[in-house]
Amino acid sequence: MTSTTSPHTRAARGGAIALATVAVLVATAAAPAQAAPPSTADTWSDRAVVSYDALQDHLYLGAAGHQLYKLNTGEEVNPYSHLWEYREASQATADMQGMPGIGAAYANVTRQRIANFELYYNVREGGRAGYESYLPAPLGAGGDVFYDDNSIIGLTDVRQYRKTGDPAYLDKAEHAFSIVVRGWNTDTALACPGGMDWIDRPDNADRGANITGLAAQLAAHLYEQTGQPDYLIWSKRLYNWNNKCLKTSAGLYANSINDAGEVNPTLWTYNSGSMIATATILYRATGEAKYLSQAEAAARGSLKYWTAENRLQQQPAIFNAFYFRDLFLLDSVSHDPAYRAAAEQYAQLVWDTNRDPATGLFHFQPSGGGDYDPNRPAATLDQSGMIQIFAILAWDRGALGNVS
Repeated sequence: MTSTTSPHTRAARGGAIALATVAVLVATAAAPAQAAPPSTADTWSDRAVVSYDALQDHLYLGAAGHQLYKLNTGEEVNPYSHLWEYREASQATADMQGMPGIGAAYANVTRQRIANFELYYNVREGGRAGYESYLPAPLGAGGDVFYDDNSIIGLTDVRQYRKTGDPAYLDKAEHAFSIVVRGWNTDTALACPGGMDWIDRPDNADRGANITGLAAQLAAHLYEQTGQPDYLIWSKRLYNWNNKCLKTSAGLYANSINDAGEVNPTLWTYNSGSMIATATILYRATGEAKYLSQAEAAARGSLKYWTAENRLQQQPAIFNAFYFRDLFLLDSVSHDPAYRAAAEQYAQLVWDTNRDPATGLFHFQPSGGGDYDPNRPAATLDQSGMIQIFAILAWDRGALGNVS
């Protein structure tokens, strides 16, 4: 991990931090936890727009800042956000395109956001290319290539290809996968051989559910779009490894396994989501009913766990954005009202308890989830996650099959 890597975001993904809570909610942020969620798409659309405008007002750097974002509203060493935050702001913008009636207004800016991914792209000595965690020269000092970052870049490219039909986006998604696939660990002496390394670096010692599931999801999309059998082989290989090596119960996956064979048992919502999405896409692409059954079982098992004991609210908001979008993808082929109900209840709770009405920004604990903390700067990552949830809640149900 380099000094250009955000300790907040990387620790959250690595499972190295505990999810924090505070003893008392700030009175001005408190609201009834059981408030009924709104029933109309217009309400969610309005909330997406207001939250997006707050992101632009407080965290977007404009033309003078190369159309990039700040990490958060506080003081930071680096002038720009890391790749992960920038991708999520871009994905939020892309999701705004799906809202009925107003989505077309976000088309041009979405193209610009995606084009700016290239500012994070670098080809190092020896031809080893990738999207780096921080901007390479001339805008920054560069960073590591995290394979999960590169996978989700590919997922945004897939979404834009499905939206526009422009083959350039499919080419970009395929290129992203060519970077990601380097992370497959080939050391047969390791416990549970295989799985995806997290970071493109010789001292990487962890194979993670996150990167393995996201890579499987991207490969499944690419098989569906191109019909190339290698993508199907890879998607199944990655999907099966997660199920064999890190699955703890239906829909739940341990965070990672290291080279010593030690398993980090931390559970995250987005690991549940990527496997649900992969199975859903494999079902669509192959017609094999077993994948739909597996996706439904994973959705049931994960929802039972995550909706109990206030667990969803304690997860990072951005992880929940991944999880809900993957449930909505499943809903497009196998409708279950429980998926939308969980997303609506969470979105309403966060709107009521974590939003500062004066700024329109969301404040969480240092984990990116949990109770309102007015002293923690509002973060591009958190704001983008909530925009994504609100926006997709506003989509027509017939459009949910285009979630990536």
